[in-house]
Amino acid sequence: MDTTVSTTATDQTTAPQSQGLSRRSFIAGAAGAAVIGAGLGSTVFDIFHPTEAFADENSPVELRYSYCDMCNHMPKCGIVCHVKEEKIVRVESRTGYPSSPLCAKGIASLQELYDPNRILTPLKRINEKGSGDPQFEPITWDEAYATIAEKFNAVKAEHGADAVFFFCGDPKEPRGAMQRVATLFGSSSYGTESSVCAAASWLCANLVFGQQSVGADPGEDSTCSLIWSLNAAWSQPNRFNGLMSAKERGVKFVVVDPRITPVVSGLADVHLQLRPGSDGALAAGFINQIIVNEYYDKEFVENWTVGFEELKAYVAEYTPEKVEEITWVPADKLIEAVRIMAKSGPGTLVTSSKGGCHQTNVGNYQRAVFMIPALLGFLDVKGGMALGPGLPFDYAASTRGFQLEDVYEAQGYQERRHDLKDFPVWARYYKMIQTVKLPEYVAEGKIRAGVLLGVNSMMWPDTPRYQEAIKNMEFTVALDYYMRPWTHDFVDMLLPAAMCYERSAALAVFGRKIFLREPAVAPLGEAREDWRIILEIGSALGYEEQCFGGNVEAALAEVLRTTGLEVTIDDLKAHPDGFEIPGNPPEERKYASGKLRPDGQPGFNTPSGKVELVSQVLTDLGFEGLPIYEEPIHSPLSEDAAQYPLILNTGSRVPYYTHSKLRDLPWLNQFMPDPIVRLNPADATARGLTDGDKVRIFNQQGEIEMFAEVTNIVMPGVVDIFHGWHQADVNLLTTRDFDPITGFPPFACGLCQIEKA
Repeated sequence: MDTTVSTTATDQTTAPQSQGLSRRSFIAGAAGAAVIGAGLGSTVFDIFHPTEAFADENSPVELRYSYCDMCNHMPKCGIVCHVKEEKIVRVESRTGYPSSPLCAKGIASLQELYDPNRILTPLKRINEKGSGDPQFEPITWDEAYATIAEKFNAVKAEHGADAVFFFCGDPKEPRGAMQRVATLFGSSSYGTESSVCAAASWLCANLVFGQQSVGADPGEDSTCSLIWSLNAAWSQPNRFNGLMSAKERGVKFVVVDPRITPVVSGLADVHLQLRPGSDGALAAGFINQIIVNEYYDKEFVENWTVGFEELKAYVAEYTPEKVEEITWVPADKLIEAVRIMAKSGPGTLVTSSKGGCHQTNVGNYQRAVFMIPALLGFLDVKGGMALGPGLPFDYAASTRGFQLEDVYEAQGYQERRHDLKDFPVWARYYKMIQTVKLPEYVAEGKIRAGVLLGVNSMMWPDTPRYQEAIKNMEFTVALDYYMRPWTHDFVDMLLPAAMCYERSAALAVFGRKIFLREPAVAPLGEAREDWRIILEIGSALGYEEQCFGGNVEAALAEVLRTTGLEVTIDDLKAHPDGFEIPGNPPEERKYASGKLRPDGQPGFNTPSGKVELVSQVLTDLGFEGLPIYEEPIHSPLSEDAAQYPLILNTGSRVPYYTHSKLRDLPWLNQFMPDPIVRLNPADATARGLTDGDKVRIFNQQGEIEMFAEVTNIVMPGVVDIFHGWHQADVNLLTTRDFDPITGFPPFACGLCQIEKA
């Protein structure tokens, strides 16, 4: 892969001062620049920008370092920025950095940075919501903060702090700051986009063995790996390189996926191509074969699990033949897959934080999947899945102390949560509310105002319900890079956020090494980095000291202080290649020596102290403790299948977009300029459709129009739709049937029909 890019042959780029450039002109200019990059020598950007907008090609170059956030916060791939006259003119992969090289999205990031359509000043709505096209006017930051403080404090005084919603979407980096401000304000209504993304997997891992996890890639000593619904080749290309290296070392792979992806073609020794929504039955069948053939680790099961006999009795009916009937996976393939994992081990489980999570049965099916490596004895052994605490940072490189979780627990926030009765299991594990019932909470007057960072109304099922909820709140302020009508038409204020090259927070943590990111260039216009905006909102609300007056470096210093690692900002600055925290060599079977539990007792961090094949948490809360499989509410076996015979599988990734992001970047848009639906040739022929036809996709929820891509990547009877197109929002077709354990919606297992438009 060519890991460098220049905006022109002369290292020139658009400047902050450029104004009045249309999207059409910008695209034309970018296309011209690509031609010039092939060797024509001068720049067509001069057509659209004054000469002073560019860096002098003879100016000295300074190399500065950052990390990319184009993939939705992770994996923080390292970037080298070539800077001339305080403008980034070139980016390339950072060598020697834990996550690299850059993919197409990272290379295209300069187009996002210098996109003339960025919001570069705070904006206030000047006409009423719902009165037609929204009208905004520029305001100062001081006016913005004063208005936010006035509105939020008024709602708090009349309805309580919990009526103010603090939401952190994309990027995930500012979660620690947002949660800190919410807690200081007194609100339990802090939420994140993980309420429909990664957190179902984390929750299920916690229920089974007491540790947040989405599996582990095969290491040097691994001999096999089970990949369950992850297409890293498209969603995490840097990770796929490591998986391919494992394949070259001889690691055997079993891949579960309803599609034939590059991971399947590149890695799979056995591909279990299942019907979307039937994962729970396949997992039960997998466990059945482990038990019937006595592949399980008898010593581990006897001493470190609870519920084995109940699980054994439950999965007895899930024979390979029964599983084939339910899942469409041939019985012999299931038998071979289990044999590979059992006979080749130790190995790992690699799961997706998205993909198969979006089912009405995810709270049970994902638990069953996590039971597979436990039964095989792969937990915390050489070549298996390492467990145990790493550095005391969370997913967003923050800490419990910085987020004031002790304050949250001590002051009764938990008992006031709006989601406590709706999703009690979720509420037990997370200090963030499950957001899927936001429309209900707004309609009932429980939530009346909010700050929405990187929010996208299309992330939820039945999108108009959430747009209406945002509109009906008394006051909402959004933070973003662009004006996005499908969300921002319904807010009162919009604040300009700085991009990854323009901000420092958050820290990057890889294993035991910590990196400090310092801004490569100053923010364009009046944009400010997310952490600063959030902390300045907190200061305006009356918590200036606790929010460091908006000083991001001081906040990061507090994050480090609360780790207890005795590392400072100055230490990180002195080690630009990462500050490594000393640690002991990896220890196996830490559950036996008390290294996995906060109380230091042997066992796992579950109520029983063991791997829970029957969950005590679930039974205590009135749920079934076994991982019982249930058909999706809308499936080929439901009554509406006669009218809508195709399974609607949505939420997959493509290599050049992340969710709804990046659709307007010319360097990426050329690969998929229009929304598409993938369907199998057999289904296309039956409907008289050919590749490229404009089609109508519809069900009981509504309809959208897309272009057909006829391909064998999907199996007959299934359509695959990439989400996030505002021109064709697939969540107009998604029902609000939520899994009772996790609250997750059924993005991956609905029904639909297709016909030519």
